[in-house]
Amino acid sequence: MEIKRTFDIAENSYQNYPKEDAFAVKRNGVWEKISSKTLNENADYFASALLELGFKKGDKIATVSNNRPEWNMADIGMAKIGVVHVPVYPTISHEEYAHILSHSDAKILIVSSEERYNYLKDTAATVKSITKIYSFDQIKGVANFDELLEIGKKNIEKNEATIKKRSDEVKEDDLCSIIYTSGTTGLSKGVMLTHKNFVSNVLNCEVAVPDGSDITLSFLPLCHVFERMLNYLFHYKGIRIYYAESIETIGENMLEVKPHIFGAVPRVIEKVYDKIYAKGKVLTGIKNKMFFWALELAEQYEPGKNMGFIYNQKLAIARKLVFSKWQDAFGGRVKEVVSGGAALQPRLSRIFCAAGIPVLEGYGLSETSPVIAVNLLDKMTVGTVGPIIENVEVKIGKQDEILFRGPNLMAGYYKDEAKTKEVIDAEGWFHTGDTGKILPGNVLKITGRIKELFKLSTGKYVAPALIENKFKESPFIEQIMVIGEGQKFCAALISPNFEYLHNWASGQGIKFIENLDLIKNKEVVERYQEEVEIFNASLDKAMKIKQFALVARSWTTETGELSATLKLKRKVVTKIYAKRIEFVFGHSKDEGFVE
Repeated sequence: MEIKRTFDIAENSYQNYPKEDAFAVKRNGVWEKISSKTLNENADYFASALLELGFKKGDKIATVSNNRPEWNMADIGMAKIGVVHVPVYPTISHEEYAHILSHSDAKILIVSSEERYNYLKDTAATVKSITKIYSFDQIKGVANFDELLEIGKKNIEKNEATIKKRSDEVKEDDLCSIIYTSGTTGLSKGVMLTHKNFVSNVLNCEVAVPDGSDITLSFLPLCHVFERMLNYLFHYKGIRIYYAESIETIGENMLEVKPHIFGAVPRVIEKVYDKIYAKGKVLTGIKNKMFFWALELAEQYEPGKNMGFIYNQKLAIARKLVFSKWQDAFGGRVKEVVSGGAALQPRLSRIFCAAGIPVLEGYGLSETSPVIAVNLLDKMTVGTVGPIIENVEVKIGKQDEILFRGPNLMAGYYKDEAKTKEVIDAEGWFHTGDTGKILPGNVLKITGRIKELFKLSTGKYVAPALIENKFKESPFIEQIMVIGEGQKFCAALISPNFEYLHNWASGQGIKFIENLDLIKNKEVVERYQEEVEIFNASLDKAMKIKQFALVARSWTTETGELSATLKLKRKVVTKIYAKRIEFVFGHSKDEGFVE
């Protein structure tokens, strides 16, 4: 069948790949499986219930939920009758929720759990457009999603013809969803995405899915455009989608599901590597030497390049004796990991590919639904985001900015024509704000972000993200923010990898009670100075970190330094550590410690 609307994907999958476990989720220690048939029936029941509630084409429904099959039932059911889905991150502030729920004109809100309900009920009560809150989980005194399905089921015969009529009236250029960008500054903007935006991206990214892929583990939030597109893509390909219980249970769920493919953000990949490295570090004797020999070998790996007979023989030994254990930790069947959302360290890409776990980096934005370019198993270039996908246009504009035009480009920002015109010019080119260059083979390389560039007093421009990505290769560093606007040199705030630092400090006999004790310790500061010097060695003079300051806590979405997509909120960090920054540049004697 021809795929033009997002709900066509579900129908296509049911016709061509009917499965008893099209979707699954683990609840109370048991994997609950949902068949293709049940999914489509429940989507129709939900659409029927919405008709009973009087929903019209263009009405909005907001969801705040974990990943689960019910999310898909709601998403497909909405799409079938032209209702617009507004999925919202579960980990944002009350201020952001109030803004999104009000700005989107959502008529009802569906939450996943009692925890989310208790967090949101008072905020939702202040939003005039919200008429009722429903929940996926059973919550005493709260209307439940199953109740809607029952209402829809009772009236399905009456509404069947109307659902078909409304579905036929949904065109590919109609609005499908509004996704509010998490943003690193200010309140979120509502990105309007059409059915064509999503479907074209699914069809153009089909080439990235390895043959024989049959099952995936999903753990990135479905409210994020990256995981949502992958969700559509995997469903379209008939790949069984299993939802992880939580971010904490990924390792356990990997062993149970044994996925062939999954999506991840660089931070997840970094954390996996940090754990592997930490385990290798405590090995003794020949095992320790073998681990680090294999690691050194992997760092030299270039995918797609003939590394020579001797290297290949060594790698075969390393894969059998060392990397096979890494593969087992992922379930032993991984064909591909797709990395998106932020820049991936080239070193990690090499290491995991050498280990037989291909990590393929891609690039895109919420505004582009999202993929613009992605590495492929047979066309992979480390340090790039891969070949530009088919049927789109990319060119490099002023200041080396990446400009984009294609069927997956958003319809605009909701209720904000002025900001839409700021990013989409008169010729239809979307200005990404990222800088880059196009290499031979139509391969795209990202070199920085225009808004993040700063100028030293020497006149030199610095792209902080490139430096930060390099320094995060250190097992001692979890997060880092490079600073230096208007200063003579670059400096940095460093949030340590405290798990690794605690283990190191204990091994050195350093006594501490809390993190603040550690970052004040002379031996610790000297050890970080060594790390800084190691990574400075590979940087140009203007980009070297001349001074740094350690901070006493990890940066997270909960504490505000990271966005919901784990991007650094530079203005927030600058505000929190204003005194610490003054000290770094010698403008204050107050060290500005923040606990």
